[in-house]
Amino acid sequence: MVFASLTVLIAGYLIGCFLGSNIVHFLTGVNLKNTGSKNAGATNAVISLGWKYGILVVIIDIGKAILAILLVKNIFSNFYFTPDEIVILSYITGAAVILGHNFPFHMNFNGGKGTASLVGLLIAMGWKVGLLAIISFFAFAFIFNYLIVGVFQLYIILIIQAFNESTIIPAFISIILFIVAIFLHIENITRIREGKEPKMSLIYKRT
Repeated sequence: MVFASLTVLIAGYLIGCFLGSNIVHFLTGVNLKNTGSKNAGATNAVISLGWKYGILVVIIDIGKAILAILLVKNIFSNFYFTPDEIVILSYITGAAVILGHNFPFHMNFNGGKGTASLVGLLIAMGWKVGLLAIISFFAFAFIFNYLIVGVFQLYIILIIQAFNESTIIPAFISIILFIVAIFLHIENITRIREGKEPKMSLIYKRT
């Protein structure tokens, strides 16, 4: 189990280092780390380049988490691993993808904030939970008019889902991811307090 955990941790991290913003940079010549909010995520892609590229970033960043977790589930189910162990390996993989997205080695460990990959993790662990997460994300983001509220709601759903697993390790992983997310969103929280954070309604109007 230790060797398997290290394997999926490394593999997941490397997959996570492949960001949708890298593809956008290749297609447009625009480095999202040098424009807009200087974040390599979908929100900055929408703000800087419009919805077309924002959606492309979302699809890639969600898809890589789903792909990584499904590969782990399929590969390790063929070996002598219990269902609980496969669940643990799946959460480790999802967390590694998110951390790879947030701290990619080829970008001086300064990437995105992992929201789309978090959605991918939730979808891969159960499509019903994933659907609920997506709906709640947009609902909370639009109700409070700040994207960060929807982001934190996603982590609350992840933590609830993880605590419903039959082993405690997924819950521990989800809490660590939430702490990392808070750290990465400190600037957003500060801007909200100062009234400088872009509101969801303005992002939605971006074409």
